[in-house]
Amino acid sequence: MTSLEPTAVADLVRNTLAAHKSLFLATSGSTGPWVGGVYFAESGEFTLNLVLEDRGRTLSAIRENPLVSVVVSTGSPMQAFLQAQASAEIVAGDEDTRVRELLVAKVPEAAPFLAAPVTAVRLSVQKWRATDIANGLLPGVELPAPRLP
Repeated sequence: MTSLEPTAVADLVRNTLAAHKSLFLATSGSTGPWVGGVYFAESGEFTLNLVLEDRGRTLSAIRENPLVSVVVSTGSPMQAFLQAQASAEIVAGDEDTRVRELLVAKVPEAAPFLAAPVTAVRLSVQKWRATDIANGLLPGVELPAPRLP
C-alpha cells in the first residue's frame, strides 16, 4: 500500500473526476435498489451535477430516499476509480439552469438529453474513497469533504 498525502488524494480525486464524463449512480426506493449510468459535471471535488429522466426509476427513488451511492470508473478495477455516498437534491430555477450549463460544458454530447423531460439534480458527496490498484493504492484512501464552520 502506498501512502498518499491529503493533497495527493485530492489531486487523484480531481483528476479522476475530470477524466470521466459519466458515473454509475445507485439508488434505493420502494421498488428496490437500482444502478444506472449518467453523465455528470463536477463543480469542485464534492459536488456533482446531472440530469435524470422525469419518469425514470432513478429520479423516483431519489424523491423517496435522497441518499445515493456513486462510482466513477471505467469499469476496470486496474484503473483508478472513486466511490462515495452522496445526498441528492433536486434543483429548480437558476440552479437548474446552472446544472444544465455545467453539464453541457463538460459533456457536449449530453445536450440532446436536455431537450427531453429531465430534472436537474445536484449530488453532495460527504467523502470520496479513491482506489488506484496499479499504483499500489489498495485498500483505497478517503478524502472527506471539508467541514463547514
